[in-house]
Amino acid sequence: MSTKRRQHNPEFKAKVALEALKGIEPVHAIAAKYQVHPVQVSQWKKDLLERLPEVFATKPPPSVAEAAAKEDRLYRKIGQLEVELDWLKKKSEELNG
Repeated sequence: MSTKRRQHNPEFKAKVALEALKGIEPVHAIAAKYQVHPVQVSQWKKDLLERLPEVFATKPPPSVAEAAAKEDRLYRKIGQLEVELDWLKKKSEELNG
């Protein structure tokens, strides 16, 4: 009889790996606490250590205020371009007409 493999969500993995990284308890104790294999805990800890620099390498997402300001600038530019296009259409009709 086969057993279905358990799938753990990223939050759970991060919690277990961070606890292992702290080193307060041994890996086997953490594994028993969360009912996972000690090798799995060690692998998650290793993955966390490898990916940790990525957290600081990427720029944080823009704040809501910055995004709103950028959106406002773009809408103003669109409005300006529409006005200029309408003016050019009107002038070209006058010249051709």
